[in-house]
Amino acid sequence: MSVDKPWGGRFTAENDQLAEQFGASINFDQQMAYEDLQGSLAHVQMLAHTKILSTEDAAKISQGLKNLMQQLKDNKLTFDVEYEDIHMNLEMLLTKQIGPVAGKLHTARSRNDQVATDLHLYLKNRLPLIQKALHQLQQTIVAKAADNVTTLMPGYTHLQHAQPISYAHYLLAYYQMFKRDAERFDFSQQHINLSPLGAAALAGTTFPIDRDYSAKLLGFSEIYANSLDAVSDRDFVLEFLSNAAILMMHLSRFCEEIVLWCSYEFNYISLSDAYSTGSSIMPQKKNPDMAELIRGKSGRVYGHLLGLLTTLKGLPLAYNKDLQEDKEGAFDTVKTILPSLNVFNGMLATLTLNKANMSHATEHDFSNATELADYLAAKGLPFREAHRLVGELVLQGIKENRSLQDFSLDELQQQSPLIQNDVYQALKPEIAVERRNSAGGTGFEQIKKQLAVAKTELEQTTNF
Repeated sequence: MSVDKPWGGRFTAENDQLAEQFGASINFDQQMAYEDLQGSLAHVQMLAHTKILSTEDAAKISQGLKNLMQQLKDNKLTFDVEYEDIHMNLEMLLTKQIGPVAGKLHTARSRNDQVATDLHLYLKNRLPLIQKALHQLQQTIVAKAADNVTTLMPGYTHLQHAQPISYAHYLLAYYQMFKRDAERFDFSQQHINLSPLGAAALAGTTFPIDRDYSAKLLGFSEIYANSLDAVSDRDFVLEFLSNAAILMMHLSRFCEEIVLWCSYEFNYISLSDAYSTGSSIMPQKKNPDMAELIRGKSGRVYGHLLGLLTTLKGLPLAYNKDLQEDKEGAFDTVKTILPSLNVFNGMLATLTLNKANMSHATEHDFSNATELADYLAAKGLPFREAHRLVGELVLQGIKENRSLQDFSLDELQQQSPLIQNDVYQALKPEIAVERRNSAGGTGFEQIKKQLAVAKTELEQTTNF
C-alpha cells in the first residue's frame, strides 16, 4: 500500500512527523504562491499550444488556476504543512476545485524546474520595486545637492579633517555609489530573465514541449540552454544577494556619517523627529535609531549571501534538497532592502543642515594646508619642498593655537619669499573649494556639471 502523497507510490511507511515538519517549506515558500500560479498558467497554455493537453482540459485547468489566483488575492487560501511546499499545496487545492484533471498540469514538469521558475519570477517581479526605491533615493540626493552647491564642510580622510569640500560634492559621491548599485541590479536582470521551465527534473522531457513559448508568456528573455544547469543554477540569486549586500554597505556608510554628524560633537545636521526616537530615562535624548537600524541590517543581508554561497559550494548536479535553503534569505533580503531604502530616503529628505557649524569647521582646522602648498608649487617651488615648509607652519600653528591665515605676511615670508599678500585669498575655504575645478572635483562649476549629468541620467531611467 502506497503512502498518501503525490510522490508516495514507492513508499510503504509515512514520514516521521518531526521529519515531515523539518522538511516542509510551506511556511516560507508560500510567499511565491502568486509566482507558482503564474508559472502554472503559462505551462498549461504551452501544453495546449503543443496539443499535449486537449483544449478542454487546458481550459478547465486554466480556469481553476485563475480561481486560485483570485482567492490568493482575497487572502482566502489556506496552506497545509502536510503537502510540504507551495507547489504541492496549490496542486492539492486545484484538485479539490476541478478534480483529477488537475493532475495533468504536471505533465512535462518537475518540482525542480517549477521551483526554479518560481524563484526567477519572484525576483523578476520584485526587482522593479527595488530599482524604483533606489531611483527615488538618487532623486532626493540630487535635489539636496542642488540646494547646497556652495555649502561648505570638511572633507575627511582617516576621519581627520583633510580639505574643505562642498556638501553637494559629498552627496554626489553617494549618488555615484547608488548609480553603480542600480547598474548592478540592471545587469542581474539578464540572469533573472532566464526560464528554467521545461527542464523537468534534470534531463528535459520526452513530450514535445515548446520552452520558448512558455518563456515568452512569462516575460523571460530566453531559456536556459542546458536542463541540468536550469534546475541547479542559483547564480541569479547569488548575484541579487551580492548586489543587495553592496547596496546595504553603501547605505550603512551613509548612516554611519549621519549618526556621527547629528552628535553633539559634530552638530552638522539635525534629523527630523519623524526619523528619531527618545530615551526612556534621559529626557534630552534624540537618537538616530533609523540610521542605526539600517546600518545594523547590512549584516543581515551579508549573512544571507554568505549562507547561500556556503550551501552551494559542495552541491553535486543537479537538484538537492539543500536548495530549499535558497529562498528564505532572498525573501528576507527583499523585505530588508526595500524599507531600508524608503526609510533612508525619507530621513535624508527631511534632515536639516547646520550650515554655520559645517562652515566654521573648515576655518581653523588647517584643512587649507594643501592650498598653501599648491600656492607655492604654482610659483615654482618643488611640491615636496612646499609640503615640508607648510608642515612646519602647521606645527608652529598647532603649538601657538593659530591657523595658517592668522600668520602675518612677514611671518609667512620668513618661510618663503614667494608668498605674497594674495595668499590670504587662496587660504579662504570657499576659494579653496571653488578653485578645485579639475574634472570630478569639488569646484562649484564641476559640481554643477555633475548635477546636470545626474539629472539627465535620472530622467532617462525607465527600466522599472
